[in-house]
Amino acid sequence: MDFDEMDDMKEARERARTFAEKYFTEELAESADRDEKFPMDLVEISRKEKILDFSNPWKILVSIEELCRRDPGLGISVTITAFGSENLMLFGSDYLKEHYMNSVLEGKKTMGLGVTEAGGGSDVSSVRTEAKKEGDHYVLNGGKMFISNGQIADFFVVLARTSPPPSPEKRHRGLSTFVVESSAPGFTANKLHGKLGVRATNTAELIFDNVKVPEQNLIGEEGKGFYYIMTFFNISRIYVAAQGLGIAQGALDRMMEFAKNSTNLANEGDLKEEIHFAIAEVATRIEAARNITYKAASYLFNFNPNPVVTSMAKYYAAETAVFAAKKALEITGLTGITSKLERVYRDSKILEIWEGTSEVEKLIISRMMTKNQGGN
Repeated sequence: MDFDEMDDMKEARERARTFAEKYFTEELAESADRDEKFPMDLVEISRKEKILDFSNPWKILVSIEELCRRDPGLGISVTITAFGSENLMLFGSDYLKEHYMNSVLEGKKTMGLGVTEAGGGSDVSSVRTEAKKEGDHYVLNGGKMFISNGQIADFFVVLARTSPPPSPEKRHRGLSTFVVESSAPGFTANKLHGKLGVRATNTAELIFDNVKVPEQNLIGEEGKGFYYIMTFFNISRIYVAAQGLGIAQGALDRMMEFAKNSTNLANEGDLKEEIHFAIAEVATRIEAARNITYKAASYLFNFNPNPVVTSMAKYYAAETAVFAAKKALEITGLTGITSKLERVYRDSKILEIWEGTSEVEKLIISRMMTKNQGGN
């Protein structure tokens, strides 16, 4: 097995690192977090410089790593404007791809994904937003919660119920996905304030009040929405794992910098040893998380996704990010609490929640392994 990165991956990583070093200033990161303001100017620069190459998923993965390594809030903001585009790539009609997806990939528009609902948590099958067919359009009523790009997206991929489930055990049936424009009458987005972390991103509640959606904006087949969203999660979870790798690596960078610059530790043997142990433990976890993530990505990018390995990568990389940020705060003490590390720790926590909580990922791993009698 070859563990060396391909040349185009190395090039993409270096470009993302150089971009972040130049534009991810501490002043911008602090203000975006403090004011809860999406850094649209930064996003426009990243689009012009084509930091994300949508023609190569490996280049996207390593770019996400490097951007989040520098700053999670800004890094996620720069890479989230095409969130949900895989649904259109895989299942959208030629009309939807041409009318919506292409403009996003060209950096002209922003999109979002409307799945989560208040009280629904990670249970996608519990969606209550309804879409009723009336003539040549559907009418949407309901709401979504904690939606990324909620106030800035030009349109959303929205999961809604088009028919009642045949039984309580089969709630995942009768769900469909639609492209819904934010300019449609009856659509409202209310920004959510006071988040624990990733305050640079725009998160909102979406409300659909008799929103008319043309029938051609149905993605794929009616009733197949649950399966489309699950397919999307098998893709997006790998990129969340990349976010975790970047955050953890950034925390490790700061730990090593602290150890190097703390000359007084030479006379404090026990403390110095404790810091070295922490660095070694975090570095080892990052290496393990990266190996799982790249294995999951290799399956996916070769059109043979492995949901077990994907869930392993997502939950372990997320927990590694939180662990690394926590360790960095512990060993840097007051220095860390009053620095960017405090923000990094807050930003890391969301990874254990979005795109499926760590508990959900563990359930997927256990259930699928049991079903397959332990096979990977």
